[in-house]
Amino acid sequence: MTAASVAALGLVVGQSTAANAAVACDVTYTANQWGSGQGGFTASITLRNTGDPLTSWSLGFDFPTTTQRYTPTGWGANWSQSGTRVTGTNMTWNGSLATGASTNIGFNGTWTGTNPNPTSFSVNNTTCGGTGPTTPSVVTSSSSVAVNEGGTATFTARLSSAPSSNVTVTTARTSGDTDLTVSSGASLTFTPSNWSTAQMVTLAAAQDSDTASGTAAFSVGGTGVTGATVNASEVDDDATVEQSIIVSPTAVTVPEGATGTYTVRLAAQPSGNVTVTSAAGSGDTNLTVSSSASLTFTSSNWSTPQTVTLAAAQDSDTTNGSRTFTVASTGLTSRTVTATEADDDGGSNPTHVENPYAGATGYVNPNWSARAAAEPGGSAVANTSTAVWMDRIAAIAGSSSAMSLRAHLDEAVRQDAANGSAPLTIQIVIYNLPNRDCSALASNGELLIAQDGFNRYKTEYIDPIAAILRSSSYSNLRIVTIIEPDSLPNLVTNLNAFEKCREANGAGGYRDGVRYALNQLHAITNVYTYIDAAHHAWLGWDSNFTPSVNLFYETVAGATAGVDSVDGFIVNTANTSATTEPYFTINTTVNGTSIRQSKWVDWNWYVDEQSFATALRNALIGRGFRQGLGMLIDTSRNGWGGSARPTGPSTSTQLEDFVNQSRVDRRIHAGNWCNQNGAGMGARPTANPAAGFDAYVWIKPPGESDGASRDIPNDEGKKFDRMCDPTYTGNSLNGNNMSGALPDAPLSGQWFSAQFRQLLQNAYPPIN
Repeated sequence: MTAASVAALGLVVGQSTAANAAVACDVTYTANQWGSGQGGFTASITLRNTGDPLTSWSLGFDFPTTTQRYTPTGWGANWSQSGTRVTGTNMTWNGSLATGASTNIGFNGTWTGTNPNPTSFSVNNTTCGGTGPTTPSVVTSSSSVAVNEGGTATFTARLSSAPSSNVTVTTARTSGDTDLTVSSGASLTFTPSNWSTAQMVTLAAAQDSDTASGTAAFSVGGTGVTGATVNASEVDDDATVEQSIIVSPTAVTVPEGATGTYTVRLAAQPSGNVTVTSAAGSGDTNLTVSSSASLTFTSSNWSTPQTVTLAAAQDSDTTNGSRTFTVASTGLTSRTVTATEADDDGGSNPTHVENPYAGATGYVNPNWSARAAAEPGGSAVANTSTAVWMDRIAAIAGSSSAMSLRAHLDEAVRQDAANGSAPLTIQIVIYNLPNRDCSALASNGELLIAQDGFNRYKTEYIDPIAAILRSSSYSNLRIVTIIEPDSLPNLVTNLNAFEKCREANGAGGYRDGVRYALNQLHAITNVYTYIDAAHHAWLGWDSNFTPSVNLFYETVAGATAGVDSVDGFIVNTANTSATTEPYFTINTTVNGTSIRQSKWVDWNWYVDEQSFATALRNALIGRGFRQGLGMLIDTSRNGWGGSARPTGPSTSTQLEDFVNQSRVDRRIHAGNWCNQNGAGMGARPTANPAAGFDAYVWIKPPGESDGASRDIPNDEGKKFDRMCDPTYTGNSLNGNNMSGALPDAPLSGQWFSAQFRQLLQNAYPPIN
C-alpha cells in the first residue's frame, strides 16, 4: 500500500521473518472514522496466520494517543483496553488458524484530537514483522494516586504480555515523603498464566500534625520487565479546605421520557447557609431541571450530597440532544454539567444509560406469568416483571418445559416492539459459580472448583451467555444481569465454618468467577451489571459491613474495567427482609434502652434493607466506586401484609415486647430464609424509588421455591437443607429457633402453589 493509502484506509504490518518461527503474522488495520476534532470510528482488522498453525491467539497493539478508546463494542474477539494497550483474544469458534488462514475482527471506538492508526501489532507476544516475544511492561491502573492522611489508597498492576517464566514485581518508594508507604502488595508474582490479571497494591499515608500534603514516587518493576512509576500525593486533613461546589457526575445521560440525576455538596463546612442553584444553559430545550433546582446547605448538612433531577421530554425525533446546566452559588466558582438525551425513537446503536429502569417497561416472563395467572387471583400480578434465572448450564438452552435464554430475549424483543416508544428492561440472574451457595445446601450448584469448575464456568456458562447477549438482535434491549447471589458475602462470614467456602476464597473461586462475569458482560454496551450484596441481617454488623465493602472493592477493582464494570449492587435477593420498618429505627429506645439490645436486632446497625443499602452505597462510593452507583432491592416477597402486620408502634415499655409487636417482618428469626411462612409480596417493581436507588425489583419470582422441605433426588446438584424443613429446630445461625419454613415445598426454583397463594394474600401494599 502507498503511504497515502495507509493514512486514508489503514495499514499492513508484514510477516515475521524469524527462521522457523512458531508464530508469524500479517495484520491489516483499517479505520472508518467520523467527526471533527473528536468523534467515533470503526476499526476493521484482518489477522492472517503466516506461521505454524495456531490453536488460540491473542492480538495486542497500542493506540498512538491516550484519547483513543475502545467503547467497548466489538466482534470476532474478546476485546479489552488498559491505558493505550488494546488486547483481543480469540472466540471459541475462531481460535484455530491454519497456516495461511485469516479471520476478520473489529471494534468500535472514540477519539479526541487525532485518530492515528496503530503502528505495531503482536500475536501471542510475537511482533508481526519482528523476531520474537517482547519484554513485558508493567501496566498500572493509574500513574498517580491520592492517599488520605491516616488512610489508604490502591492501584493495580499487571503485565502487558506473558513472561517466559514467573516474574516478581515489587513496589517501593524511591523518593519523597516517608509518611507515604506500601502497606500491602509490595511483592506480586506474575506467571505465564496470570500475567494479564490485575493485582492490587495498597499505599498508606501516616497520620501527622503538619498541614503539608507530601508526595512520593514509587517504582513498580522487577527483573525481566519494563517498570513503571506511580506518584502518590498525601491528602492532608489538617489544612484548611477552600470552599467550593462539588458536583458528581459532570456528564449525565437522560433517557428520553425519563430522568437522570447528579449530586451536589460543598467541600467545607460553611459559617452560614449556602444556596446552590442549577440553571439550564444552551442546548436542547427538551432537557430541563425537573426537581431541586435550588438546594440549601447548612453547617450540618454541607457534606451530604443532595440530588438534582433532570428530565428529557418525549419527542418524535431521533436526535440525542445535549444541554449544559450551570451549578452556581454567590462567591463560588460555578460548575457545569452536560446532559445528553438517550433517544428512543430510532437508531439501533445501544446507549448505556445511568439507570436502566428509568422510563422503561419490564419484561414479563411468559412461563412465570402463566403459572401466576393459573392461581386464584393471580391474574392481578401475572403481568409483573420478574427475573429469568440462569441457574445451570442447561438453562441456557432451555427444555421442553422451560424457555431458553434466546427464547426469552426474542420474547423481550417482541414485547419491546409492542410497548410503544418506551425501552424494555429484561433481568437475567447469573447464578452458577463453582461451589455455589457454599454455606447452604438447597441451592448447591452443578460445578465444583476441584472438578475444573472455574474453566467450565467460563467456557460452558459465561461465554455462551455473553455470546447470546452480544447479538445485534438484542441491542435495543436493556439487559440487567444480577451477578451471583450469595457468593461474595459468604467469603466474609462463612470461611471458618465451611470447607467449600474456604475453597471458594482461593484461585478459581468466587472472586475470579465474579471478575470473569463482569469482564464478559459489562463489555456489552446494553448490558448492566449489579452485584449481590446479601441483606442487612447478614452484613449489618460492624464485623461484617466494612470487610464486605473492602471485598467488593477488591474484587471489582481487579476486573478489566475496574469499578466502572458495575452499575450497582442489589440487596435482599430472594430474601424476605422488610424494605423499611415503619414503626422504629436503629435510633429508637425503649425505656432508655436501645433496640439494638433486643434479640431481634441483636446489636445490628440496621433494621431494614433501605437503611442498610443506603449506608452500603455511601461506603462503597467512599471506598472508590463511582458516584452514580445505583442500588436495587428485591421486594418480591418482603411485603409482610395480612392480619399479622402491625398497624402502629407498640405501646409496651418492655424492650422485647416493643420490638416484636412493632416489627412488620414477622419471621421467627432474621436469619431464617427458606420459604418463610406468613410472607407477602412487597412493593411492585418501581424505578427511582428513593435517592441512590435505581429500582425496587422482583428478582425472585413469587411462587418459585427456595428449597425442598425434604430430601428429593435430582440431577441439578441441589441438596436437602434443614432450614427448609418446618420441623427443624434451628442452629447457631438462627439462634436455634424454628426454621419458619412452609411444608411440602419442592426443589428450589420449582413452582410452589401454596407459597404463591400465601404471598398474594399477604401482599403489602395489598393486591386486589
